[in-house]
Amino acid sequence: MTGYAARHTTPATAEEAVAVQGELRGRVVVADEAPPPGRPGTLVAGVDVAYDDARDTVAAAVVVLDGGTLEVVEEATAAGPVPFPYLPGLLAFRELPAALAALDRLRGVPDLVVCDGYGLAHPRRFGLASHLGVLTGLPSVGVAKNPFGFAHGPLDAERGARAALTDPATGEVAGAALRTRAGVKPVYVSVGHRVTLDAACAHVLRLARDVRQPETTRRADRLCRAALARAVAGA
Repeated sequence: MTGYAARHTTPATAEEAVAVQGELRGRVVVADEAPPPGRPGTLVAGVDVAYDDARDTVAAAVVVLDGGTLEVVEEATAAGPVPFPYLPGLLAFRELPAALAALDRLRGVPDLVVCDGYGLAHPRRFGLASHLGVLTGLPSVGVAKNPFGFAHGPLDAERGARAALTDPATGEVAGAALRTRAGVKPVYVSVGHRVTLDAACAHVLRLARDVRQPETTRRADRLCRAALARAVAGA
């Protein structure tokens, strides 16, 4: 896919990276602009990234599923050198070049991108899902495995139970803790771009049909680890 809404350039410093986040944050759109969950023929892409810092290598994978059947439609990977140091709150700058390169290798254009990470549930309200969504112009959702310093209240045990994920310092709602399997630890969902929180949670429940994580994330995780292994072996 090509024709991105904005160009990505790796910043030279942490200060520059924070400034980029501040500038692009203003472009995030919170609106229901993705197809509804479960529509047959909808292309839902999962993006995940794996690192080998010792060998200065990062690999990204994109797995595209049919939104109705959850069957794999297309896969793509990309690998390269780690472009930015590890700094909390700036992890997207380590992942974006490989993720964008993998997206570029797709034949089709996804209707929705689901990232293994954060969107507005981020200290500056601009995690990977929001950053990737703004750069590509695609609707995007962040689904994380932990709450990243945010908090939530009691959560019922049944599948679909949900509680607001809030900033303890301000009380601002940044996402939702969502239980995708009864009695199992929740995932943490946030808006990336061109979706609402209600829609994001509905998509995640549809995608997490049998396991805690969305099927997009599960498959992309496996694929990016295999791509990293190949890249390291080739180096």
